[in-house]
Amino acid sequence: MNFKAVIFDLDGTLVNSIEDLGDSLNEVLRNYNYPTHSYEAYENFIGSGIRSLVVKALPENQRDEAQINRSFDDMMHVYRSQCTNKTKPYEGIIELLDQLKARQLKLCVLSNKADEFTKKIVQNIFPGYFDSIHGLSLEAHKKPNPIKAIEISKNLNIKPEEIIYIGDTGIDMQTATNANMYAVGVLWGFRSKDELKNTGAKYILEHPLDLMKIL
Repeated sequence: MNFKAVIFDLDGTLVNSIEDLGDSLNEVLRNYNYPTHSYEAYENFIGSGIRSLVVKALPENQRDEAQINRSFDDMMHVYRSQCTNKTKPYEGIIELLDQLKARQLKLCVLSNKADEFTKKIVQNIFPGYFDSIHGLSLEAHKKPNPIKAIEISKNLNIKPEEIIYIGDTGIDMQTATNANMYAVGVLWGFRSKDELKNTGAKYILEHPLDLMKIL
């Protein structure tokens, strides 16, 4: 297949953002005198957007709609000023992006992270690399709904089957499959090889530059 574009997930794929997410949400939890969580716990919480992350982090007996809304608003406020404190690209990502750009592939980001933070992080860490950046604006469009991936395909005027979709979770593999794109899982993120394979990964990367073997 002659691939013409690559869509990347953000957290766990392009960048390790777990410390900024965990630090921000733990600050919110402490303000309510709720138990906090380790970075390892947050690795299992992320993948479905910030609202879902907040729900999972709250004590089970404090997950009424009002408290979820308050905590979500607090998290958005705190994370807004902290989302690039410790977040950094994984080893080999910049080199991969350079090689893909040299081959003139179109590069995009599609994340379940709020659109505001997705754009801020990508523009801060990867200036000039991506043709478009898409975070979550509507809960109904959350991955594995393929609607945004298909929209990216149409905007690029590139067929879905000519696009590689790269992510670190089963949600990403399902999104790629639902959009009829080539699903590629990565092992440096937050989910296991088994999860990726069982949810549709057609290829697994142990290092970012392994992608060049497909191309």
